[in-house]
Amino acid sequence: MEGGKPQSTLMMQKDSECYFHTVGKVAMEKLESLRSKMRDDTATSADRNHVAILEEIAALASNRVSATLNETARRKGGSVWVERTSESHFPHIRLHGGALEDDPIS
Repeated sequence: MEGGKPQSTLMMQKDSECYFHTVGKVAMEKLESLRSKMRDDTATSADRNHVAILEEIAALASNRVSATLNETARRKGGSVWVERTSESHFPHIRLHGGALEDDPIS
């Protein structure tokens, strides 16, 4: 609360977006720093474990962005590629972190 008044929903959303953007930026900076240590052969086993999890997070985020763009294009009537085993199942997107629901297009 600022001045005794609650923040607007829009302001809280912008604060949240800024926070998550910053977390992502810092995580990618840390990933590059750790990769540099690996190239220099100074990385510890903990550093290598951190690289693995940060690379997984980056891959999941990339898939999430791709799925969102794909879903948006489909909702607008565009022709999009989806990998699924049936009309109601999106295993690739769900298993790899692309969508938040089982059926992101419905």
